[in-house]
Amino acid sequence: MASSGAHAKMRRTLGAAGIYAHFEGHIFSATEVEHGKPAPDLFLHAAEQMEVPPGECLVVEDSVAGVRGAKAAGMTVFGHADLNPADTLRAAGADVAGSMLELRAYLKT
Repeated sequence: MASSGAHAKMRRTLGAAGIYAHFEGHIFSATEVEHGKPAPDLFLHAAEQMEVPPGECLVVEDSVAGVRGAKAAGMTVFGHADLNPADTLRAAGADVAGSMLELRAYLKT
C-alpha cells in the first residue's frame, strides 16, 4: 500500500476495515519520500522496498494524482472509479472499472 496518508492514519483505517494484517510490512507513506503524489517518488519507493521492478507493478488507484504518479513511475494502473468518475481516471491514464470485483477479471487478462 502506497498512500498519501501518514502511517498512523493507515493503521487506523486499515485496522477498522479488518485488513491491516494483509498489508503489514508493506505499507508506504508519502512521509517517507521527498515528493508525494502526483510525483512518482512514493510508487518507486514502494517498488524498491518490495524488490519489484516498476514495470511489473500494478497499482490500484482512485485518485487522479495517484494515477499520474504511478504512470510516471512506469507502472500499470487500474483505476477504481469510486471517488472520481471513470472518465477522469481514464483521461489520467488508468484502465478503469467501477467495482473491485471487476479487478479480479482485469487481473486474469
